[in-house]
Amino acid sequence: MPKLNIKIYGDDVLRRKTHYIKKFDDRLAKLVDDMFETMYESGGIGLAAPQVGLSKKLIVVDTQEEGEKIALANPKILWKSQNCLIMKEGCLSIPGVEGEVVRPDRIKVKANDPKTGEEIVLEASELFARVILHEMDHLNGVLFIDHLDVSERAAIEGQLQEFAAA
Repeated sequence: MPKLNIKIYGDDVLRRKTHYIKKFDDRLAKLVDDMFETMYESGGIGLAAPQVGLSKKLIVVDTQEEGEKIALANPKILWKSQNCLIMKEGCLSIPGVEGEVVRPDRIKVKANDPKTGEEIVLEASELFARVILHEMDHLNGVLFIDHLDVSERAAIEGQLQEFAAA
């Protein structure tokens, strides 16, 4: 399977809202497989379709923990906990940049299985929840840097300008 090209900060596709997936077929199943391969080859634990140039509501996640590998089409948050955790995040589309992001520690998500189209509901906590939320942000044109506080954002502004200039 070919490795897909990861879009880097500054590419317009990363800031666009995505479209719902209505057709669940072999092409979509192959895209999921290619996204997983691309994510693994790039050393990531999550990848969203906009990161490979596609404005589709599709994410793949694998935290390397048992039961925490999944592909989700059209994901929607049903519930998120009031309790939050602060953790350092990075992104394959903004290589070398990290920042502390506050996210709920538990979530409940409804989505379609991209290979069958069947509706699924799952609960996730801690890192698994964080990665799902991070990737779901991509589906709305939101990047983890948008969640940083003012001082942390200012600290990485020079790095971000380098991406924009490239």
